This record gives sequence, structure tokens and C-alpha cells, in this order.
Amino acid sequence: MIDFLLNGQPRHCAASPDTSVLELLRDSLGQTGTKEGCASGDCGACTVAIGEAGPDGTVRFHSANACITPAHQLQGRVLATVEGLARGESLHPAQAAMVECHGSQCGFCTPGIVMSLFTLYEDQHADGTTPPALLTPQRLEAALGGNLCRCTGYRPIRDAALSMGDYPHARPAWLEQCTDAAATSPSSPVEHHGDSAFVQPESLAELVDERTYHPEAPIVAGGTDLWLEVTQRLARFARVVDVTRVTELNAIEEATLEDGREGWWIGGAVTYSRLEPLLADHYPAFAHLLHRLGSAQVRNRGTLGGNIANASPIGDTPPVLLALGSRLWLTGPEGERELPLDDFFLGYKKTDLREGEVIRATFLPRHEPSRHLRVWKLSKRREDDISAVLGAFGWRLEDGLLHDVRLAFGGMAATPKRATAAEAALEGQAPSAAAFQAARLALAEDFQPMSDVRGSADYRRLSAANLLERLRLVMAQETTDAPREVMLHAYAH
Repeated sequence: MIDFLLNGQPRHCAASPDTSVLELLRDSLGQTGTKEGCASGDCGACTVAIGEAGPDGTVRFHSANACITPAHQLQGRVLATVEGLARGESLHPAQAAMVECHGSQCGFCTPGIVMSLFTLYEDQHADGTTPPALLTPQRLEAALGGNLCRCTGYRPIRDAALSMGDYPHARPAWLEQCTDAAATSPSSPVEHHGDSAFVQPESLAELVDERTYHPEAPIVAGGTDLWLEVTQRLARFARVVDVTRVTELNAIEEATLEDGREGWWIGGAVTYSRLEPLLADHYPAFAHLLHRLGSAQVRNRGTLGGNIANASPIGDTPPVLLALGSRLWLTGPEGERELPLDDFFLGYKKTDLREGEVIRATFLPRHEPSRHLRVWKLSKRREDDISAVLGAFGWRLEDGLLHDVRLAFGGMAATPKRATAAEAALEGQAPSAAAFQAARLALAEDFQPMSDVRGSADYRRLSAANLLERLRLVMAQETTDAPREVMLHAYAH
């Protein structure tokens, strides 16, 4: 059973472990305002807002794709849908602005857009300051990047977003009264012998115990990949283990490794949205990549640990972590162990995880002033798209020579992989045209990419070589103050 608040009203619902929030709303609760479009988390038509009570009892909302969010993750939460925003003739500012700015035509995508604007509005007003937090173009673009509109176009929708603050602060009464009441509902207990269950352990010990009894049960955090098995391949899950409430997996802890490197252990259930402020402070290039990783709805739910464990050859974060020399902290029924991320990926969708093991945390090294990082993603769309090729490059430059060169790519092999031959061609060399030419030639030894719908093998080979040329030009700019025209040429590749 799932106990949660739907637009302020308590709900007590039965659902199978593989039920999505969208199915629960439309099929069980008759709430059809939330639409189904792609059923894969791409179009945003099914966007809802999920609220959790913070330490002060205030509920903070984040947007999510209902089609790929497990319904049982609503346990003890607040769910807001488009039906709950208006009361009589009083519209929420997000709705009123959309009406006045003519932000809707066919209307199919409108509920999802309204819910994205609702969470944006609530986030602006969350701290109670007057005037509310400034709505920048970048913030607006991030909020709407996961909502597709084929009819209206985005100019009137953008106008609506920018004008929300001009309308009365008319929030529904249930939202004003919503405190931490939703958080009082207990989580589902861990059951070892049930035939069907959605298990939500709250500690690492409970998780390990569950994995001991049921190592075959799939693990879910954000559901941004696993739930596609349900919506696209019609898979059925009799038992699912949800790790989003495991305390240890939600921690971000400072640490020092045995080799002396300082950094942070990022818990396996930490979402991209939670991680972004840390990356913005220490690795701006990595933080910028997150703006290209899915949409706000995906970043609010997806996790760093899930992206690694998924072992996709086109996962966005593993190449960056390879370039940084990250390590993994694994926990399972046989105990704990660490290993370099370099040793984790064994083949296509194959990893070194043993039976019952989970990724407890990923080590993110602290930025060293002498070390540089650049990350570039190539895809058909700027936002909310899968990589064709992704390059992540780390290096130090001492006395004019390159050291500790780490060049990692996604989309070039069956796994995220370092270009070790290209690295060797650059190690100890000056960042000259000749050295980079040797590195580009060495890519043929490192990779034999395949062709698929995202790009041909020839495109990938040429793109990887061009990214190395871009890297050379960036280095030239940083070390010689090259003219701006050089940088423009670099970004054209």
C-alpha cells in the first residue's frame, strides 16, 4: 500500500511494484489531467511535482516525469498535479500567465508545462524573501528543457514564465496548509519472503540484508533508465528494491584516500540536482555537462550511482569520472571493497559488481589548481538528448610539458573508456600540433566505434579526433593568450 497526499488529500492505494505514478493517477485514481506522451521521460507531458518535507517542516517540490517514476516512491510524500492548482475561478500564477500569454494551442503538453512552471514558481518563493528569487534566462531554460511543445512554440510559454510574478500570489489552500504531515507515514517494511513487494530499506544494513535474500531483484533510484524496461519493453517486476531512502547512500562526505588525495564520497543515491552545487564550485566543466544531461525532471531523479551501474557506453558521467581518476566504494553481502573506476567496466553492460553488491559511493577528487578538466558532449539536440560522442580530458601542465594525461570517451566503444594510446602520445610532450597529431592517429588503436542511429563509425572517429584538436586549441589559448579567432575556430569543431 502507498500512503501519500494528492493535492492535499490523503490517499491509501494498492499498486503492484512496477506501477508508475502516471498509471496510478490515470488508471487507479481517475486523475487524467496528467498526460502520457512518450512514456520514456522525454516529452514532459506527464510532468508532476513531488514534495518532501525538509528539517523545518516546509515542503519543497521538484518536477518529475510521472511515466518513469515508481508509484511506491510517493510513500510519505506530497504529489501535486494540474488538477490541484486552481480553486474555482482562482488560478495559480503559472496557469493564469499561460492563459493570458496564449501559451497553449492543442493543450496536450500544457499540463506538463504548467507543472514545470509551478515548481519553478514555488522554488522562487521557497525562502519567503521579497522580491522572490530572480528568474534568469538560464534558470527558465533549465526548467522548461524537458517539456516538448510542437504547436505553440516557446515564445508565449517563455513570456508566461517571465510574467508569473505579475499575478496575485494565489496558491491553493491545501498548499498553504501542507506541512510535514506527509512525512509521518512510515516506509514500507522490508519483507524477506513475500512474493511481490516494493522494498524501501532506510539503512545500508537493511539494504545489504535485502540483497542477501533477493540478489535478483532490480534496484531503482531515479527510475530514469530501469522504468523504460516497463514502459518500452513491457517488463514486469515482482520485486523491486528502492535505494532512495538509504541514509548512507544519500550522503556527501569529505574524505582523504590512502594515497593522500582529498575529495568527497558521493552516495549512490545522490541525485544530479543535489550534486550540481558542489560541481559548480569545484568543476564548472562537469557542472555544465549536467545542463546537457537529460532535463530538470531527469536531473531531479537520476543519480550518479545509477548512471555508473547502468554501464551504458553512452552514459554522460563515467567518462568525466574516468578523466578525474575516480574510485568506487562497493558494498554487498560479502563486505565492502574499493576499486578504481577504470577497472569497473568489463564489457557492454557488464561490470565488476558481484552478486548482491551495490555502489555505496563514488569518490570525486578535490580540484587541484594545477590540474585542468574539459568536457564536451556531441548530440543531435543541445538538451535532453543522448550523446553520440562525449570527450572528457584531464591533464597537468608543468614546465611546458603535459603530465597525468587522462583522455576518456563515451560512445566510442562498448564501455566508457580511456584512450590510453592517445594518452601515451601526449604524456611528457609539449602541447604542440605534432604531439596532438600523433594522439589523433593513436585513436585508431584505442577505438573501433560502431554505427548506430546516433552516428556512424566514421562520424565518431572524426568527432573524437576533432575534440582532441579542440583541446589543443584551448590549451594554446590558455598558455599563449591566442587571439579570440583561435577560440572561435576551436568551438566550431
